[in-house]
Amino acid sequence: MLKKIDLPKSRSYRTGSEYEPYQFYLDGLCNSKSFDLLLGYFSSAAINVLFSGFAKFIYEGGNLRIIANHILSKEDKETIRISENPLYRPNQIIDLSDIKYLNETLNIYDRHFFECLAWLIKHKRIDIKIVKAKGKGIVHYKSGAFHDGVETMVFKASCNFTAYGLLENAEELDATLSWDNELSKDKVEDQTEYFNHIFSGKANFVDYIKVDDIVEAIKDNFGNKSIDELLIQEQELIEKKSVAFSNPKLKKKLIKLKEEIENIQEMPKFPYVEGPRAYQIDAYHNWVANNYKGVFAMATGTGKTITSLNCVLQEYFLNSEKTYHAIILVPTISLVEQWAKEAKMFNLTSIIKVSSKTKWENDLATILSTARRIPVSFIIITTYASFIKDRFFKEIKKFPLDTILIADEAHNIGAPSVLERISNFPLQKRIGLSATPKRAYDVEGSTAMESFFNDKEPYTYSFSMEKAIEEGILCKYHYHPHIVHLTNDELNEYVEISKKLAKLFNKVTEQFNSPEIAEMLLLKRKRIIHKAENKLFKTISILKARYDKEGTLKYTFIYVPEGTAEDDTQNVAEELDEIDTIKIINQYTRAVGKLSPNIKVNQFVSGMKDRDEILEQFKLGKIDVIASMKCLDEGIDIPRAEHAIFCSSTGNPRQFIQRRGRILRKHADKNMATIHDLVVIPDLSSSNEFSDTFNLERNMVQKELERVMNFASLAINPYETETVFEQICDHYNLNIYTIHQNLNL
Repeated sequence: MLKKIDLPKSRSYRTGSEYEPYQFYLDGLCNSKSFDLLLGYFSSAAINVLFSGFAKFIYEGGNLRIIANHILSKEDKETIRISENPLYRPNQIIDLSDIKYLNETLNIYDRHFFECLAWLIKHKRIDIKIVKAKGKGIVHYKSGAFHDGVETMVFKASCNFTAYGLLENAEELDATLSWDNELSKDKVEDQTEYFNHIFSGKANFVDYIKVDDIVEAIKDNFGNKSIDELLIQEQELIEKKSVAFSNPKLKKKLIKLKEEIENIQEMPKFPYVEGPRAYQIDAYHNWVANNYKGVFAMATGTGKTITSLNCVLQEYFLNSEKTYHAIILVPTISLVEQWAKEAKMFNLTSIIKVSSKTKWENDLATILSTARRIPVSFIIITTYASFIKDRFFKEIKKFPLDTILIADEAHNIGAPSVLERISNFPLQKRIGLSATPKRAYDVEGSTAMESFFNDKEPYTYSFSMEKAIEEGILCKYHYHPHIVHLTNDELNEYVEISKKLAKLFNKVTEQFNSPEIAEMLLLKRKRIIHKAENKLFKTISILKARYDKEGTLKYTFIYVPEGTAEDDTQNVAEELDEIDTIKIINQYTRAVGKLSPNIKVNQFVSGMKDRDEILEQFKLGKIDVIASMKCLDEGIDIPRAEHAIFCSSTGNPRQFIQRRGRILRKHADKNMATIHDLVVIPDLSSSNEFSDTFNLERNMVQKELERVMNFASLAINPYETETVFEQICDHYNLNIYTIHQNLNL
């Protein structure tokens, strides 16, 4: 920081000497967190002249405070004016996390430079107070201070903070350091207090000037008087600024600064200029406090990926060798690619992707061999399927012990095939990510998963969907449940299966006799509900109503019945014919397309080569409706979706919670989502409390209502659900509020 600066013993800088005033400013900017300037004349051209120093200063979070007199260039006056406009939005986004971009922007004295300056002023990274001396005199200070958070270095100079003052004049500058001696410390404190007093707006010896009262420095106003050549030769001065850098010491400093900026550009960093959110910082600290283990139970759309990669980043910052090592487990090949993109956003490199689609063995062997000899970084992203195979798992013992394991969709850790592999897992730094950590219908697997991460509810860090909506991380939504009845044929088959199940049900043990047969019957009955023919008619009815009202179906997503079982129970999920699956999604896309020739509809299914292009076209509004199946449970982002129809009934909490989270992702042009949920209910006229199948029907309805209340409880319009299901609840003696309360236990 400031103590590291090579300062002249005399603490004086002079033009033409070994220590130039220009170098003082560069050293101060590169080693401080704040910079205060108390000036007579100020010109933003000085920022341009010192562009590399300012780029590094701003990139690393530095804040500049300026007090200057009321005479500014026309460009600077206009810059301040537009920055004070509450509606001001720069034409280009100012990315302060990209130091190379920032360096180039501050080096080019054009419109974009002033837009960048206006953005910095608007966001209080540069704070300017314009003052005018009371009476006939002028404000003519030429002093300032650099602070690094511990020490302070103040200065008084002969030069104005303008391009002319920095480049043309023969100038001198004297520095005073807080760490030199008691006298110096007193001078620093005195100058700091004086600056703060004026900056506070309470100084009675100056008038504080509004932007409209700023006087533009033009020859017509000032005749032959020279205010640093009236600030109008800035462009000419900037163009020849390199001429001033003939001093060998200064040249060396500039070369070093250029190298530092290039190195910074390649260093790992948080991908967004505002830095980690407060909850992402909390998640990291909680994980460290839990001995570097834990589950992040975070709602879909709240940034689980970013939160966990931030843990890798924070550990890198603390690592004396400045290396990072991580293994990331994901359920699908699609997520391997998505995680690789996210890691690159952090400037994490040496990424090796492990899956059945890649040749990774040589790359992994090379990086692990190198890591034993010299400090190197790497990120390994692998599917669970590849992770548990011998050819990968035999390499685990070679990984550095500080390697962080990140398990996306962490419930997969509880699968028997994975548990078998990790019984004596050597890597101790572990993060589990899931919106729904518990494994449905698998208590033993859930317990084993929690044990692996040394965690249990409420988990090391939890971020609920309710909290995400309240804090604006996910968007608010309307929820509209729609009752769908079975056709006569479906109902008859459903009743027959229910009767068989009723005969197998033991009321004493409250379990099924012949459980294998019961499971097959339950699966068969679930398929009837899942593929209910009337779902298609209800879907088209919903779409037609919206199209007739709005004249568009843009940004609509349909979760089509997959034609497969959706239970999570082991050895039960029996696949239907692929032909049957294709038939269902084709029915939906054809029916949507028939609504109007103006409606563009497309399918989104696993294995499609052009799926990224389809999502891009959907985002741009060139595709109105996408009909999708289970592949969107893989973690694909669809933030532009505003309307969703859930035709695919699922009793698996993980699936419907994830699907809702995908629809609630925020987008710049989206502030609300609408969810339509198709709920299959038996025909009430075919049953009563004395029917053989009544209790089984009641259990099925209650299961459906658990999903319904999970959706409705967080919606803008929760009471609509009570009206829709009032008659059904009366028939089966159910209370939707009791169901909701039980969900929260």
